Amino acid sequence: MKRWPVAGEGPLIKICGITTPALAEAAVAAGADMIGVVHFKPSPRHLTVDAAAEIAQTVRGRAFVVALTVDADDATIDALLAHVRPDALQLHGKETPERVAALAARSGLPVAKAIGVAAAGDLALADRYDALLVIDAKPPKGADRPGGHGQPFDWTLLDALDPSRPFMLSGGLDPASVGRAVRLVRPYAVDVSSGVESGGVKDPAKMAAFVSAVHSAAAAEGITA
Repeated sequence: MKRWPVAGEGPLIKICGITTPALAEAAVAAGADMIGVVHFKPSPRHLTVDAAAEIAQTVRGRAFVVALTVDADDATIDALLAHVRPDALQLHGKETPERVAALAARSGLPVAKAIGVAAAGDLALADRYDALLVIDAKPPKGADRPGGHGQPFDWTLLDALDPSRPFMLSGGLDPASVGRAVRLVRPYAVDVSSGVESGGVKDPAKMAAFVSAVHSAAAAEGITA
């Protein structure tokens, strides 16, 4: 079974919602360790299976490719596995611990499970999942899709998380905020999407600035993930 990449100096960097091969190349050139492709129609970053496969092929072997889905059925997962051939799955829906375990077994891939956090009690879900946690902000009330929608949450809530458990931090990160996040919560990885966009499209300059901010914060604090 594949495993998540081993972090080196500081947290790994995932840039999610990549929509074209050119932007995938730009993300890798900026220094991203992982890229995410989204297969979920309500998302503005949704890709068809074929489009996601093209992006994955562009960076295969140079970045860890993560396929993000929301409450996908087995047929959808099988199509992603067969055509995209991702290195990992990231689940952002209401997937139960049993469903997450079943998809890990079905795919033979490492799986990440997103948990929306707005209050300390939301972290109670963490112990139920045998997966890499993606700690994200809860979506705004009435939102038609999961995720933090570019908004951060109170990172001090993560003090309640088992310090030995690695996690990926998401929600409201951008080049200006990620350095503080790295210093404060010391995640295994950081996951960014809208925070490196201009006009809803990934911006190569912002991606490079994000990566630089992560590396600078880790180096200044002597942080190893």
